[in-house]
Amino acid sequence: MTQGRRRLGIAGEDKAAEWYVAEGYHVVARNWRCRDGELDLVVVGHGSIVFSEVKTRSSTRFGVPAESVSPTKQRRIRGLATRFLQENPQHGGRIRFDVVSILAGQLNVIEAAF
Repeated sequence: MTQGRRRLGIAGEDKAAEWYVAEGYHVVARNWRCRDGELDLVVVGHGSIVFSEVKTRSSTRFGVPAESVSPTKQRRIRGLATRFLQENPQHGGRIRFDVVSILAGQLNVIEAAF
C-alpha cells in the first residue's frame, strides 16, 4: 500500500470514529488485529457492539467504497468479530455490522449493512 493510500485510509477511519463518538458511541478498538485479519473499528453504545468496516476512496474510478465489502469480506469480518468477542468478553450486547463509505470526504454510514 502506498503512503498516500495509507494516509487516506487513516483519515477515513478518523472521520468514521469521530462520527460514532458524536452519535454517542465509545471506540473500544481501532485496527484490531489477529492472525486472521483486522477489524477497522469496534464501537459500543446504545446497547450494541458495532463492528465497522471503513472504506475510503477519493473517486469512483474503482466503484463506490461500500461495494468493495464483498460476501467473502463480510464472512471474514464476522469471524473476526467472533474472535474479538471471545478475547474481550466484557463487551456484549446486540451485534451489528456497519460499513462506513467515505467518498471524496463525504461520509455515509450504512448501519446493519450485513
